Amino acid sequence: MPNNSSLNNAAKVKNDEFYTQYYDIEKEVNAYLEYNPDVFRGKTILLPCDDPEWSNFTLFFAQKFKDLGLKKLISTSYAVESKKYKFDYQPTLFETSSPNYDEIKTRCKGKIFTLDEDINGDGNLDFKDLKWQYLDKDGDFRSEEVTKLRDEADIIITNPPFSLFREFLKWIMEGEKQFLIIGNMNAINYKETFPLLMHNKIWLGVVGGAKEYITFLGTKQKMGNTCWFTNIEHGRRHTPLNLMTMEDNLKFSKHKEIKERNKYEQYENYNAIEIPYTDAIPSDYIGIMGVPNSFLEKYCPEQFEILGMCENLDLYNLKTKVYTSEECKQAYFDKFNKKGVYDLNASGVVIRNGLREKVYQRILIRKKQ
Repeated sequence: MPNNSSLNNAAKVKNDEFYTQYYDIEKEVNAYLEYNPDVFRGKTILLPCDDPEWSNFTLFFAQKFKDLGLKKLISTSYAVESKKYKFDYQPTLFETSSPNYDEIKTRCKGKIFTLDEDINGDGNLDFKDLKWQYLDKDGDFRSEEVTKLRDEADIIITNPPFSLFREFLKWIMEGEKQFLIIGNMNAINYKETFPLLMHNKIWLGVVGGAKEYITFLGTKQKMGNTCWFTNIEHGRRHTPLNLMTMEDNLKFSKHKEIKERNKYEQYENYNAIEIPYTDAIPSDYIGIMGVPNSFLEKYCPEQFEILGMCENLDLYNLKTKVYTSEECKQAYFDKFNKKGVYDLNASGVVIRNGLREKVYQRILIRKKQ
């Protein structure tokens, strides 16, 4: 079963060589075209983490250059020797057969590929018309060299390094660019990310991420809980959820635990009720609700407002109770019958069978009137 272990391991060893499949890119991009057929027309697109010898992002946008009406495509790659992990890198024929090829530079310099003219004269702009040369530096997206390319572009699209997601998102936002990127769904909880989601400066994409990626060895790697992050408009995010009333949820919900409890639980430390599943949000409740992160995949800003999230520091001034160290220790002993600390302040807490129980990470929302 897909899980987060691959993503977590990638972050630990800085192994970020996971390539998005062509099909997943096409599926997501097509959803934006359905909403606005001219969304990419006349635009310069930058792919700042994408060597065309490996990247399906470059292949997709090069092959669709004319159909999308692009002005220019720019793709950059990161130097092999700058990566924090080692593997037996062998240049491809695409690179070694070029007059630009340099055996030393190919390991220590990044590369830049551009597409904006019909080089081979066949009347079409596509992958065969890509021009390339070495960058002056290693191709790190944070470098002055690549940042200048960011400033030239209209839209940034890529699968950025998992371990550098925070920095990459900050880099994009500083450039005030439209973007479409893939990240771990846990990035929703980052202090750098959540306020942007909360204030509708960014949102989740349409399809819900990719569940399987290609490694640099050419094998497929399953991943869990990835998603697209974007600030490009799409129709799904303006489609309201079709919900049942609270009474009907308790009677007819497909979730056994909701029907068995026959009630919506109230948090002890927030003036809100616990909603363990997005489809269990009641249509007729006007108070605050704690919902799972997956809610953002269905979030319609015309239907709900995001108030904050359950977290330690009370950043959103929504806590009604802060637990003492002794209370956290006692809750742990009561639950597990041994000494320890139950970090009650990090999440919503409900009372079940007389015991304090933490719930999973929750976003706090309220229905708009």
